[in-house]
Parts: sequence; structure tokens; C-alpha cells
Amino acid sequence: MKQIIYGRNAVREWLLSGLPVTQIFMGGDLHGHAVQQILSLARQKNIQIKKIDRLQLSNITGTDNHQGIAAEIKTPDYVELNDILNRAVEKNEDPFIAVLDGVQDPHNFGAIIRSADGAGVHGIIIPKDNSVSLNSTVIKASAGAAAFVPVTMVTNIARTIDELKKKGFWITGVDQDGDIDYTAADYNGAHALVLGSEGSGIRRLVRDKCDFLVSIPMYGHVNSLNVSVAAALLFFQARRQKKIKS
Repeated sequence: MKQIIYGRNAVREWLLSGLPVTQIFMGGDLHGHAVQQILSLARQKNIQIKKIDRLQLSNITGTDNHQGIAAEIKTPDYVELNDILNRAVEKNEDPFIAVLDGVQDPHNFGAIIRSADGAGVHGIIIPKDNSVSLNSTVIKASAGAAAFVPVTMVTNIARTIDELKKKGFWITGVDQDGDIDYTAADYNGAHALVLGSEGSGIRRLVRDKCDFLVSIPMYGHVNSLNVSVAAALLFFQARRQKKIKS
């Protein structure tokens, strides 16, 4: 499916990923290292560069915050769960997966993908229903990381967790009522981290499937963090631990 992404960093990262780009739109005369790199990559790949005025570019992207550049791309295909597991095998690492139980805000999803890429998460699982899907807003919010983190869409999260358990995974859910401090949990071995929706968190059926429930201590007036912030903390805590104990 074709989508429009915009912003210099998002377009540059997409070009570097090697994923399909149909054409690039430039609004006016642009300068700077990122722009020159985009133009160079586009020429190498024989991608059409179409110069238009900024108003046209705003109409195409649906925003004035496009930094003068956009690209028509083909969004990544969803992968199978085994593709994510094989990615871990290729890296000679224990599988490290994020499971998103109903995240609906595309900016949150994009931020989670960006953190997942930075922390070396091998892939993300999302449900088919009541969840945001990969789209141009998600890709923009991921700052290009969506080109590198595989996503699988499943019919039923609870059944998928059962499948992961049969493959030897430990399942840790992030819940404000969790009885383990997230810094004290053990994330080694094949591990899946489950994060819930922005409003209600992890659904009860999915929460009951978790082997452990961890919480992030809060010291102010609000009782929980944005799901993308919580994801970043958990991803990097798990990665730090794996690095130390590997």
C-alpha cells in the first residue's frame, strides 16, 4: 500500500533502508546535509524527484510541518511470527519481542517502534482489531525506524502468547499494579514484553496470561506514564540486562 511520509530525517532513513520509494516531492529550493544526502540517494536509486511549491506539498502531506520534503513509499508488509524469531536466530540472540495490546495512537506506536529499534527489539506484535496499524503517521513518528523493525499482526493476542510460551518464552506485562519493580525483573532468555492501550492498559485476559507483572514506580501526582515512554524504559532496561549477562 502506498503512503506519503514527510520530514527530512524520515525520508532519509527510508531511503537508507532500501525499502521502495516511488517518488520524492521537494517544495522549493532546499539546502543542508540531510537534503543533499536525500538527493544523492535518490539519484543512485533512479527515483524521480518532483519539484512543487510548498502549498502543493502541504496539500499532499496534510500538514505544513513537512520540512519541504516528502516521499511516496510502499509501507512494509506485515511479517509472520516466525520471521521475527528467525531474525533473533540470525543475530545469535535470545528472542526479544514487544506485544502491544491495543495501542491506538499512531504517534505512540511510532515512538515505540523507534525505541524498539534503538534497544534491539527483534519485532513487534499487534492485534488485528482495536489497534493502530502501520501508516504514514506511524512511520513519520518512528523517524524512519519503521523501516527496520518487523511487525506482525495477529487475530488474537492471548492465543499468540500461548504460542510464544510453547516456544519457551517468558511473558512480562507492564501494569501499574504489577508487584515487581521493572528494574528488579529478569528479562533474560526468550522474552516478550506486553504493553497495554493508552486508556485501560493490558486487558484482563491478556494480563492473566503473563508470567510476571512489572510496574514503574511513580513519585508525582500522576499514576502512570505514556505507553511509549514506559516502552522505552522497559526496552532499554531489558537490553542493558541482556548485555551485562550475555
